[in-house]
Amino acid sequence: MKNLPRLLGVFAESPAALEAYMAVSTAFSKSDLTPAEQQVVLITVSHDNECTYCVGAHSTIAAMHKVPEQVIEGLREDSPLGDPKLEALRTFTRKVLTERGFVAPVDLEDFYAVGYEKRHALEVVAGIAQKILSNYTNHFAETPLDAAFARYEWSSKKAGAPA
Repeated sequence: MKNLPRLLGVFAESPAALEAYMAVSTAFSKSDLTPAEQQVVLITVSHDNECTYCVGAHSTIAAMHKVPEQVIEGLREDSPLGDPKLEALRTFTRKVLTERGFVAPVDLEDFYAVGYEKRHALEVVAGIAQKILSNYTNHFAETPLDAAFARYEWSSKKAGAPA
């Protein structure tokens, strides 16, 4: 049997928290966003929330889903992704996160202009919910990165960011 990610061990302290995380994660994985698009949402939120564990873990998962290395590095380093649609997804995700859902009509229009629809906007919210559960948990639990994710170890460049 494979080792479970350390994050799940942390969540196991609270069956309710574990169940919530697993339910949201499972639902988000069934969204109409492609696996690559899902990782764009999850890494964007984790990057902006400065979650070293989740950026490392989801960078690894993105590579497993054949997300181009330029996109993975762009998400990790906050540099251009080289793909206009994925860039629009990152921008919209960031707007929803930072504006707490109060996105301007122009932000929705820009998101829709590249081919996304209302259902995708709702799925971005689900992805944000998933990452808030794990990012916040990892912050206070200081969850160490699993060896399986070590290739993509990451730390925030922001001053005073948590380890």
